[in-house]
Amino acid sequence: MPNPKRRHSQQRSAKRRTHYKAAAVTLSQDGSTGDTHLRHRAHVSEGKLYYKGKLVAEKAPLKA
Repeated sequence: MPNPKRRHSQQRSAKRRTHYKAAAVTLSQDGSTGDTHLRHRAHVSEGKLYYKGKLVAEKAPLKA
């Protein structure tokens, strides 16, 4: 593999890295519960798991 013959300057590296940016997190609001959550992720509201506005799972009661 070819290697650079000379060292790259810090300025050259910084110019390349200017395009690396953190993307803002996209949030959605659930239609059924009104909670704000990450898109394409299931979320818990009042002990119940929701995905795409539908109830997926409920927390089972503890047996004594």
